[in-house]
Amino acid sequence: MMEYQRAKQLLADEMLNRSARRFPQKTALVHGNTRMTYGMLQSRVDNIAGWFQSRGIFKGDKVGVLLYNSIEFIEVFFALARIGAVIVPVNFRLQKSEVEYILGNSDVKILVAHDDFTYVIQEIRSKLPKLSGVVIVDPYDALKEDGFLFYDSMFKSTLQPKLEYLEDDDDLLIVYTSGTTGRPKGAVLTHKNAFMNAVNMTLECGLTKDEVQLITTPLFHVGGISAMTMIVLVGGTSIIHSKFDPNAVLETFDAEKVSYAFMVPSMWNLLLQVPNFQDYHVGRLRVICTAAATTPLELKKKLMEHFPNANVYDTFGHTETFSTSTLKAGDSLIKSGSVGLPFSNIEIRVVDEDMNDCRPGEVGEIIYRGPTVMKEYYNNPAATEEAFKGGWFHSGDLVTYDEDGYLTVVDRKKDMIISGGENIYPKEIEEVLYTHPDIFDAAVVGVPDEKWGETVKAYIVPKPGKKLSEQEIIHYCSERSASYKKPRYVEFLEELPRNASGKILKTKLRTYADNFEKL
Repeated sequence: MMEYQRAKQLLADEMLNRSARRFPQKTALVHGNTRMTYGMLQSRVDNIAGWFQSRGIFKGDKVGVLLYNSIEFIEVFFALARIGAVIVPVNFRLQKSEVEYILGNSDVKILVAHDDFTYVIQEIRSKLPKLSGVVIVDPYDALKEDGFLFYDSMFKSTLQPKLEYLEDDDDLLIVYTSGTTGRPKGAVLTHKNAFMNAVNMTLECGLTKDEVQLITTPLFHVGGISAMTMIVLVGGTSIIHSKFDPNAVLETFDAEKVSYAFMVPSMWNLLLQVPNFQDYHVGRLRVICTAAATTPLELKKKLMEHFPNANVYDTFGHTETFSTSTLKAGDSLIKSGSVGLPFSNIEIRVVDEDMNDCRPGEVGEIIYRGPTVMKEYYNNPAATEEAFKGGWFHSGDLVTYDEDGYLTVVDRKKDMIISGGENIYPKEIEEVLYTHPDIFDAAVVGVPDEKWGETVKAYIVPKPGKKLSEQEIIHYCSERSASYKKPRYVEFLEELPRNASGKILKTKLRTYADNFEKL
């Protein structure tokens, strides 16, 4: 009876259960030389779930995951989902103080980590009194420290989990926000949130059981989790890359006949820079998905040119909402700059400061309700209350919508520049900069100005071998936008600072600006 009740719910582990029942012999995961069928994955997930229970992990307990993209990440994800424990994925690029904060703030009891991170764990473990165990994946021979458990030991005996009754509003994940400003907040995402997001993306992109996808974006981010779960839902195959390498991506597109790929704009941009791009067969790719940062129109055009058989989907969302809208391929040029229409089961409004609805064309904040919106911020009632003012989730993103309902992101509320009383949206200037043939990457921030309050500064990464001047950039922008919007200062960098999800760290650029000596 309990199994039947569980199956009625929108539970994350049911995505795997159903595909394992339907396609037990089909390849589910590929990582390096390892290929794992759905039947094998299901069996290992059961064993891992039983092992966690034998170590005292039950419904509601938190388990941290500090892993590269790997089969182990996916196994642990579904094992914890199966027993109702809560997964806390940790960005492996963070500094040790940031890792310590997340593990402590989320009350993690057991941590699963790759061996590369043992030195970090050793330094912070004494500061984490609730951390009762650390499981190491691929331990190196010299690692003999007391207190470490090893991933392979989970399979020394067969352990079947005792399944508790779960509801789809139970906690599944605590994903910490990118932390572009201040301390990151832990967004509590439920089984229903993850399941409905997978359904949304499957329907929007027309995914089937024959899908072969490449996962190269980090699995610790909701974008990677979204990509992973939706392919498991339909019973497709996922090829896993532990790190992003443009040449390796193209080789995989060719060798594995990849049909679906999700990457952030900066990754797609780097892919198109590979000198011998034309030597790879990429004709099987039929769905390109991009998200995490707004995709410049010029990049979309290049993707359509280089992948002629693929439809380009520009998805938009937040850690707190998974994905919430998408711009389908056919609309990318007609509705240039838009991020598309909201998913059918997501309710959105565009409102002013007093939560009055904006008219088409007016700039306002986008707010949400629906089955993919997070439950709360973990252990942070004040931030939760602020985020859900009036019963809607407030995103902090400024958008407009047109008469057809298509959304266009204007900018982050906190990134808007007010110069001489005029609102300037950095994204608008960045779009102009991306049309310059010699610019590879660009970002715009506001800097203090005695006369106007704030003024515009642009950070530019030129294309390899290209040289640009400050005056050339200012002149280029002044010819294509209002005079008050053009950059007053320009600085050239080798690369822009980004977080693991591909978002430009404008707080870091503002720090650069604070130290920038104005001429």
